[in-house]
Amino acid sequence: MKIHILGICGTFMGGIALLAKQAGHEVSGCDANVYPPMSNQLQEQGIVLCEGFFARDIPDDVDEVVIGNALSRGNEAVEYVLNKNISYSSGPEWLAKHVLKERWVLAVAGTHGKTTTASMLAWILQYAGLNPGFLIGGIPANFGLSARIGEAPFFVVEADEYDTAFFDKRSKFVHYHPRTAVLNNLEFDHADIFENLDAIKKQFHHFVRTIPGDGLIVKNGDDENITAVLSQGCWSEVAAFHQMHDTNHRDDDWSIGKTSKDGKQFEVLLDGKVVANVNWFIHGLHNRMNALAAIAAAQHAGVPVEFSCEALKEFKGIRRRLEIRGVVNEITVIDDFAHHPTAIKETLTAMKEVQGNGKVFAVLEPRSNTMRMGIHKDSLSDSWQQADEICLYQPEGLDWNLADVAQQSKVPATIFSSTDKIIEHLTSKAKSGDHILIMSNGGFEAIHQRLLDALQHNR
Repeated sequence: MKIHILGICGTFMGGIALLAKQAGHEVSGCDANVYPPMSNQLQEQGIVLCEGFFARDIPDDVDEVVIGNALSRGNEAVEYVLNKNISYSSGPEWLAKHVLKERWVLAVAGTHGKTTTASMLAWILQYAGLNPGFLIGGIPANFGLSARIGEAPFFVVEADEYDTAFFDKRSKFVHYHPRTAVLNNLEFDHADIFENLDAIKKQFHHFVRTIPGDGLIVKNGDDENITAVLSQGCWSEVAAFHQMHDTNHRDDDWSIGKTSKDGKQFEVLLDGKVVANVNWFIHGLHNRMNALAAIAAAQHAGVPVEFSCEALKEFKGIRRRLEIRGVVNEITVIDDFAHHPTAIKETLTAMKEVQGNGKVFAVLEPRSNTMRMGIHKDSLSDSWQQADEICLYQPEGLDWNLADVAQQSKVPATIFSSTDKIIEHLTSKAKSGDHILIMSNGGFEAIHQRLLDALQHNR
């Protein structure tokens, strides 16, 4: 089959391209911006890339065009496909039809933690010798790529609630039909496509309706919104995980036991009893919860708990999730994808486990559509209070003024209109032992490396 992908350089669509190539299809694609690292990953696989969305770049003998959800009516390539009556599908639809149909799908859904939990789960299955396929919205360090076809039966997929395509406004995850599903958490996000929290709950319940009766839902038992979704109807087995054990929990509930101060060791409890221990280098309560979810999901696939915990000892994390980008003069620069108040707060809480005697300077770019709309501005200031200082980037086109939020901060908060000024400020203030945490869901003008270069020059 000859496939052409519109929007090929996004993490998800790039993953679709890799899977299609590995499955033996001839693959080409285009995007508005063809850039590394995804462009390099695709070109290394022999995938032809074109910049821009032009009809001329779609092969005359193409069998199917796969259209990403960033594309809309009026786009030249989209209009050409429709006018020429070329067979087309969305990324999730193509994935379900050509990859997931015969597989035991393990899908990880939730507002936060999807990438990390899916990466942990894929690594556990790999460590167990099961060679799973996967499609993840990030690059797990244990694998070095975001997608692979793997071997039957297991396939791990990050189950995103964002819409599917301009012609299919359902959430992506309704296409995946998992046998094992993780529901990590649920908050309001993606205000550009969801009117309110109830609209997201509705999509999550559509997802729940696709899980078979002999399948398993691994749910966050501490999340009221997940509980509300399942109260609308649940036809599958359920396993719950919690931050701590409570006598009111069910006998088969998972929870976190004794934890070392630095978070590198913690007990895994089942029905309040210690069943295993995790020793790793990952930090943060949110990651320990992610680990519980992955352990419970892997058990459903036949991997013993003790084996999963052994695998997590060798879990190397994910790029852009508390990723150390470099250390200069004992000043550590860390990159994180956090772009929602809850994720920002959880990330800064995790930093307390590694902070030592130094300070934590946080840098935030409000880049996501929801953040730019100001949906979370009322809770934003509270999210960074565990930092010693916060640097706020005010990009052009932001629909609200960061000054209003900065004034509410109890820790020093400074607004900058350029990344050059942020770098100048941090290089003048950071000292040995300090950590600089940069939070953005975009490239942020390559501020990480530029900051490291400036610190090196200062030294």
